[in-house]
Amino acid sequence: MTIPPDDIIIAAENLWKIYQMGKQEVRALCGVSFSVKRNELLAIMGPSGSGKSTLMNLIGCLDSPTKGNYYLNGRLVSELSENELAFIRNREIGFVFQVFNLLPRATTFHNVELPLIYKGTSKKERTEKTHKALEMVEMNHRKNHRPPELSGGERQRVAIARALVNDPALLLADEPTGNLDSKTGHEILNLFHKIHAQGNTIIMVTHDENIARQAQRIIFIRDGKIERVEKRKERNDII
Repeated sequence: MTIPPDDIIIAAENLWKIYQMGKQEVRALCGVSFSVKRNELLAIMGPSGSGKSTLMNLIGCLDSPTKGNYYLNGRLVSELSENELAFIRNREIGFVFQVFNLLPRATTFHNVELPLIYKGTSKKERTEKTHKALEMVEMNHRKNHRPPELSGGERQRVAIARALVNDPALLLADEPTGNLDSKTGHEILNLFHKIHAQGNTIIMVTHDENIARQAQRIIFIRDGKIERVEKRKERNDII
């Protein structure tokens, strides 16, 4: 596979993930190939056990394929060192999970600021970037509150701000509305559309077709393979 063009942020060719469970071989992914353009809003959808979580882990550089090629930002991930992969996970990919993974005793501001501390960013720049990320998700007015003092939707907004604070090339969201009621889930999805409109590339992994249909394109996965790809002309308004 040749290095993908500049407008392609992700290129995957013939990705396999095989787990050895004693004498049994479990094929979680079976020859998956696809690409993602910059500033695309993509959904990866499939039932439980379809392989979508395994694929998300490969996209997020949290795991490596058994075989196949995966390019992120023009770099072949399999050729990167552990330090380079850690760098990518901290600075180039923003993760948003179904569980918010916030520090309960830390303020909203400090939770969002943490990736910048790990990065070694100066205090002045940390303050500026943290305020900017909180403004983007409309949570600056709650910057001194701790997670137990926030609603589920507010906590997810804080988690999204934390994912955005390093200006990542890619925002990767795993069931981002899974723990939220429908009204709050709609608000979070509209926030994703706002973030996408500002130029971010977003991949949402979900089992919910209503969520997936907010994307520009949907990759349907079943039994470790791409079942079909659906391109949508425009999103449905949630509100």
